[in-house]
Amino acid sequence: MDDLVIIGAGAAGLATAIFAARTAPRMSIRCVDGARHLGAKILVSGGSRCNVTNRAVSERDFWGGSSRIVRNVLRAFPAARAIEFFAGIGVTLHEEEDGKLFPDTNRSRSVLDALLAEAARLQVVVQSGHRVTSLSRDHDRFRVGIAGRDEIDARAVVLATGGQSLPKTGSDGFGYQLARTLGHRIVQTTPALAPLLLDDDWHVALSGVAHPAAATLQIDGHDDDGRTRRARVLRLQGDWLWTHFGASGPLALNLSRHWHRAMLDGGANVSLSVLPGETFESLETWLLAQERGRPRARVATVLATRLPASVANVWAEIAGVDADTTLAHVTRDERRRLAHALTTLPLIVRGSRGYQFAEATAGGVSLDEIDSATLESRCCPSLYLVGEILDVDGRLGGFNFQWAWSSGFVAGQSVAKRLGEFRGIHTEV
Repeated sequence: MDDLVIIGAGAAGLATAIFAARTAPRMSIRCVDGARHLGAKILVSGGSRCNVTNRAVSERDFWGGSSRIVRNVLRAFPAARAIEFFAGIGVTLHEEEDGKLFPDTNRSRSVLDALLAEAARLQVVVQSGHRVTSLSRDHDRFRVGIAGRDEIDARAVVLATGGQSLPKTGSDGFGYQLARTLGHRIVQTTPALAPLLLDDDWHVALSGVAHPAAATLQIDGHDDDGRTRRARVLRLQGDWLWTHFGASGPLALNLSRHWHRAMLDGGANVSLSVLPGETFESLETWLLAQERGRPRARVATVLATRLPASVANVWAEIAGVDADTTLAHVTRDERRRLAHALTTLPLIVRGSRGYQFAEATAGGVSLDEIDSATLESRCCPSLYLVGEILDVDGRLGGFNFQWAWSSGFVAGQSVAKRLGEFRGIHTEV
């Protein structure tokens, strides 16, 4: 019988194995994964460069379950310790825009190879091509069913199976079924960090154009008796990238999570400002000032001082203003329509590109059923849950990887200490 079996050998699973082995070096640890080639999600992340973490990480960068639990886990292993950990296994990091930290090699393979090498050094058994088909608990042991192979018995199990994002990498959501069989409740899942699909085709002409923007999501909802309650409003800001199907880039990806959650709860209205920080009033004042100072300037020319030229032309058309008109000939109504369009253009979102392109999953195993200090299940003793299988998802920028490292650290140390006490194995504090 193994002391510990970790189901899933991705970022969270390997981190858990490493920290458990460091805490109790004499413990027998096995990490199993259904994929023939390990770490596919690590390899494709960050444009194949792997955004390992972020310079500044807090619970405010995450959504889902209890922010208190997220805060406790992050504080146990903050970003600074993640940087030290990776440096210690030979992966030094450098900082890029918005605090994103990447390996100096700019190769995600460096991250995966270092994690696998450290697991091997600590004598963790890592087995690919071992697809788990069942999980049950019989008195003081777990039985882990493996397709085409003998069952594995374990004193403790960690579920690190991920969510449903990028299923081609092995994240097919089967971990939720395993958690359910052991008594857990699953918060309904939706894609997160997925490109958005927009209605109509006016945006096709802007495909490939990126610029700062701000989005407002007005979330509808209903009370138990069916009455509409006051809408909640969420505002996000970041870079927006137009595509032939709709939108991508950090802002659209972050927005997708909230749009999907809103659709579970009555729907939502989305509006976009292509001049973040401006209001209708401030923008109308600016346009009037431009008219006084540059009466012969074309509308497109003036807007292009603050927007990509293609965006300026499309927004003038949306507002029903001739882009070639001089400011002196813009009517009051045209100016006001333009200010409205630039600050609060309604967007009709008809969906996202789904789990196939999503970088994370929202929803998952409820944090209410997890011990915040250890990440041990409250439903099933000696079962631990880490990473994306939990109802926690971060915004774009290395935050989901940091959750993997932090949750792996907490669970790895906790299960090692628990088993160490049971078997009389010395553990490192």
